[in-house]
Amino acid sequence: MRRVATRDGFLLVTASWLAASLISALPFYLSGSIPKFTDALFETTSGYTTTGASILTAVEALPKSLLFWRSLTHWLGGMGIGAYRLIKAEAPGPTLDKITPKVARTAKYFWAIYLFFTIAETLLLMAGGMDLFDALTHTFGTLATGGFSPKVASVGHCNSTYIDVVITVFMIAAGLNFALYFWIITGNFKRIFSNVEMRVYLSIFAAATLIIALSLYRRAYADFPTSLRFAGFQAASILTTTGFVTTDYELWPALARAVLFALMFIGGCAGSTGGGIKVIRIIAMAKLAVNEMR
Repeated sequence: MRRVATRDGFLLVTASWLAASLISALPFYLSGSIPKFTDALFETTSGYTTTGASILTAVEALPKSLLFWRSLTHWLGGMGIGAYRLIKAEAPGPTLDKITPKVARTAKYFWAIYLFFTIAETLLLMAGGMDLFDALTHTFGTLATGGFSPKVASVGHCNSTYIDVVITVFMIAAGLNFALYFWIITGNFKRIFSNVEMRVYLSIFAAATLIIALSLYRRAYADFPTSLRFAGFQAASILTTTGFVTTDYELWPALARAVLFALMFIGGCAGSTGGGIKVIRIIAMAKLAVNEMR
């Protein structure tokens, strides 16, 4: 059997994404929910690439079956839809940690972790009052860091501190390198704590959340816990490129908006479902800049 070369892998992955987007657009188009095929293709492509952009202005007007299908494209696209042998071409970052001798086995572990998080978040959201449909669709958008929601007001529709906290935690978790979770399972804690990218990623989130919360306190919200709740959620959403919202942050003070704007240029960790430049590249560029100045 001829081995799949790297360039063949990139070609096959690109072709599989294009084919999946074309076929997945048919339910929207044939049902008449999205009359133009180009619009339907845009929606599914946005889903599979976890971009989160949408042509829909009345999301809740669509049948639940199509809204579920829309969110499912997110979930599938988050971890990749190519074959296991092509995972290197699909890896969402500059590097892919090979946690087992075979890449195919590594991919299976990552998918198992992804499925575990899906079940866990769904159950936690249902415990907070969401029905199964809303819990699943929001979970798909969270773990894929894409942000499709079956509600026009996104997560803000729930108006629940509990829901906000759960989704914030899982957005941050989805933005971490999935190899970290394998090391947790195998007890390789030394490798976890020595991971520079994880430490920088969590530090950026914590610092951004604190700055935004202090900016919001007494200007947008009367108490600090509420300020921290909205700051943490929005910082996680922007940093991981998820795109969920709980409030109109364009009305926030200039400092808070400036921090969110800066987070847009960072993204998640290598080997995560998060988009953006990736934290590891930010670290590399910072080290290069310091060396050049020296």
